[in-house]
Amino acid sequence: MIKSVYNYPVSTLLDIESGVVYAIPRYQREYTWSRAQWDALFDDLLDNELHYFLGSIICINQSQDTLAVQELELVDGQQRMTTLSLLLAAIYDSFNKLPNLSIEQQIELYNLKHKLVLKKAPNQPRLIPQVQNSNQQDYFTVLGQIGILEDVEAVANAGNRRVFKAFRHFLSRIELFLEHSTDPLTKLQGLLEKVNTATLVKIEVAGHSDAYTLFESLNNRGVPLTAIDLIKNKLLAVLESQDKGSIDKQYNRWKKVIEALSDDYAVQERFFRQYYNAFKSSLKDIVSVPVATKSNLIHVYEKLISNDAEAFLQAMIRMSEHYAQIVGYRPVSGQPKLSALLLSLDRIQGAAAYLLLMVLFERKAALKLEDVHLEQIVDFLIAFFVRRNTTDLPPTRDLTRIFMDVAESILTLHGVEVVRHIQSKLKAESASDEQFEKSLKGSVYEDNKAVCRFVLCALEESRMTRESQVDLWALKAKQYIWTIEHIFPQGDNIPASWVKMIADGDGVLAEEYRQSYVHCLGNLTISGYNSALGNKSFEEKKNRVDSQDRKVGYNNGLYLNESLITEDSWSVDKIEARTGKLVAEVMKKYPLMVLNADA
Repeated sequence: MIKSVYNYPVSTLLDIESGVVYAIPRYQREYTWSRAQWDALFDDLLDNELHYFLGSIICINQSQDTLAVQELELVDGQQRMTTLSLLLAAIYDSFNKLPNLSIEQQIELYNLKHKLVLKKAPNQPRLIPQVQNSNQQDYFTVLGQIGILEDVEAVANAGNRRVFKAFRHFLSRIELFLEHSTDPLTKLQGLLEKVNTATLVKIEVAGHSDAYTLFESLNNRGVPLTAIDLIKNKLLAVLESQDKGSIDKQYNRWKKVIEALSDDYAVQERFFRQYYNAFKSSLKDIVSVPVATKSNLIHVYEKLISNDAEAFLQAMIRMSEHYAQIVGYRPVSGQPKLSALLLSLDRIQGAAAYLLLMVLFERKAALKLEDVHLEQIVDFLIAFFVRRNTTDLPPTRDLTRIFMDVAESILTLHGVEVVRHIQSKLKAESASDEQFEKSLKGSVYEDNKAVCRFVLCALEESRMTRESQVDLWALKAKQYIWTIEHIFPQGDNIPASWVKMIADGDGVLAEEYRQSYVHCLGNLTISGYNSALGNKSFEEKKNRVDSQDRKVGYNNGLYLNESLITEDSWSVDKIEARTGKLVAEVMKKYPLMVLNADA
């Protein structure tokens, strides 16, 4: 049965006077959140007001002795709680490094420490991750490195795993957050307050059967009204009040907007946020918020609808048509090259630029843009996002601001001036060639699978002829037919044949190599027909055929595999050499070139 349901701030869930410990059971999956989720959490906290809602956690509480340490089994919400704990650890480390802390600030630091370890048992972490893939030991090592836990024995290759990567990522985000601040301490305290006041619904149940029943109930019940539902209801109510009996007609007009955006709620919400952010300067007399976010979306659109509901709906119908073309749902009429480029922009996760493209599509005539100008801009955006999503520079939280600034700054320009201005502005914000190269030589697959797939497919497509053309993005049962293949297997249990080949039989060294090299560009290729090459030997991977005698190994005719089929073995040196070659090709393919004045 459910014992309790309360909405608590993080500061209460991690109350320094309590003896509550959150233990993640062994059967739970390992920590899987990556950079996208880390950034989403960090940015949501910064972009929203205090008391931001983070979701729910489910705990099994079987404790009887109220005076003993109360261990709650965290059966749902471990990804969120682990990430929050790592963010707090990064804030603690950043706080602790600031000079000349006052007595009050030292007390605040002390209190922060005891959100992560118990006050009455300072060597007892508040969160106990599960043991898979060394999650628990890696987390304890993080706490040890920042001086919160003592006598922690580090494990090998911790820096290559997700727990440490999350911690380092938050340190870098905090460093950027504090950059150029004249009062970093106050700014850091503000960030800490955002975390402390953020809320989670904690549901406590008595046992595992109750937890399972609760999962079923939560997953099968209807969902509450979304922000888009509330915008629709407000719009229809206003239009009906102005034209009695027109509700069916108005609803059918609204359906055009939703049909253009698809039934993907994330796309719908993003459209409404980006519309306001794109045209903020022309809407400032109606709404005065600096940027549309998830938390103020309803407020923004209530104002727009109340101002002129009919004009608002007309704009939504028109802009949703543009958006369907921008995101690749519908081709741009008569422009196959631009349509293909927009599809590539979607595949490289360039959604942050859609607000700029909304302005360009809507004001194409006023800006005197020709089709070639749009093609040049989208082509540049693809290169920008290949570099951004590889390096994480500029940071995710800055992208909306950057594209809002660019969108507003082009309004007095025309034609090629618009193209050059956009290119110059974005190049100034982008990572350097040195930063791009460094990131490409790292574990690019682990950091961003989408960008990894995109660049490998792009390199392959650039070598295709009309005769050898294949669709590397084709889907079957919502899965890619052509998939990314790790040459040296990525799984934890390295096959004996690979241990012998890669490390001369040394299992420890083979694991070290796996941690360091397996996700590098040089160890990746493309394989078709959903073939399961997996842990097979290098020789089998080269020559494998499927039941229909199709070549599904490295002899499948792709350019990326030409050098592999001539190899007799695979080694770290060959991974590094192939990485260098592919990195050079990617950098050559995606430069940030600004049009010259004569273009």
